Amino acid sequence: MSTTQIRPSAAPGTPLGRPRPRWGERIIEAILVLAALVSILTTVAIVVALLPPTLEFFSEVPLVEFLTGTDWSPLFADPSFGVLPLLCGTLVITVIAVLVCVPLGLGSAIYLSEYATDRVRKTVKPILEVLAGIPTVVFGFFALQFVTPFLQSVLPWRVEIYNALSAGLVMGIMITPTIASLSEDAMSAVPNSLRDGAYALGSTKRQVATQVVVPAALSGIVAAIVLGMSRAVGETMIVAIAAGSQAQLTLNPLLGAQTMTAFIAQVASGDAPQGSPVYYSLFAVGSLLFVMTLVMNMFSIALVRKYRQAY
Repeated sequence: MSTTQIRPSAAPGTPLGRPRPRWGERIIEAILVLAALVSILTTVAIVVALLPPTLEFFSEVPLVEFLTGTDWSPLFADPSFGVLPLLCGTLVITVIAVLVCVPLGLGSAIYLSEYATDRVRKTVKPILEVLAGIPTVVFGFFALQFVTPFLQSVLPWRVEIYNALSAGLVMGIMITPTIASLSEDAMSAVPNSLRDGAYALGSTKRQVATQVVVPAALSGIVAAIVLGMSRAVGETMIVAIAAGSQAQLTLNPLLGAQTMTAFIAQVASGDAPQGSPVYYSLFAVGSLLFVMTLVMNMFSIALVRKYRQAY
C-alpha cells in the first residue's frame, strides 16, 4: 500500500518547504534581550560611576584606615574616616529587622499556603501586600512618633529618642509582606502530590507544612529572605528619621545609630563641597554598600542552586 506525504502549503511569495517567519515572536524575543541588556548595562554603569571617585578617595584615605577605623566624623575640622560605626549601625538594624520579618513573613506564608481557604487567601494576601506600597517615610515617622514612645514606656532601660531598635522593628514590619508573598508563591508551587503522599502516610497538617512543603520550597524561601535583607541594608528613610545621625560603634540597640544609607542621604543633600574628601567618601561608602549587596546576592544564588528542587 502506497503512502503519500503531505507537505504543508507555503505562504504566498515564500519558497516551498521554508517556514514562514514569525515576526511577532522575534520582536518579543528582541524586547526580552533588550530588557536583560538594560539590567546588565545599568549594573556596569553603577560600577563605572562609583569607581573613579572611590579611587580618588582612597588616594587620600588609606583603605586599612577606612575599613578598620572606629571613628566616623568626616564633617569635623579634623576628619576621621573609619567606616566601622556606619557598618555596625547598618548590621544592628538589619539583624533586628530580620528577626522580626522572617518569623512573621514565613508564618504568614505557611498560613496562607496550607491553612487558609481560597476566600481567606484572596482577601488577606492583597491586604498584606498593601504594607509594601506604603512610603518608607511614613514608616519612619510611625517609628519615631509611636514605636519609640511605646518602647520608652515599656522597657525598664533608658531608650533614646533616636534608637536602632525602633528603626529595626518598623523596618521588619515593612519587609514582612515581601517575604510572605514570595515565600507563599514558592510554597504554592510545590506539587499537591507531595502533600497527598504525606497525608497518605498519616502525617498531620502541621507535619506536612513544616516537614514537606517548607523543605520543598526552601530555595524560594531563601531567595525571599535574602531579598528582604537586601532591602533592609539599603533602606534610607526609616533609619534616617528613627535611628538618627550619630555614628557610634556600639551594639546597643537602645542608642542612636547611623547607617551607610543615612550618611549618604545626609551628606548628598549639600553638606560636602564637591571635590573634598567628604564628597568622595559618599562614593566609598556607596561602593562598600554595593559590594555587601553583591556578596549577599551571590550567597543567595549559591543557596538557591544547592537546595533547588525541580518537579
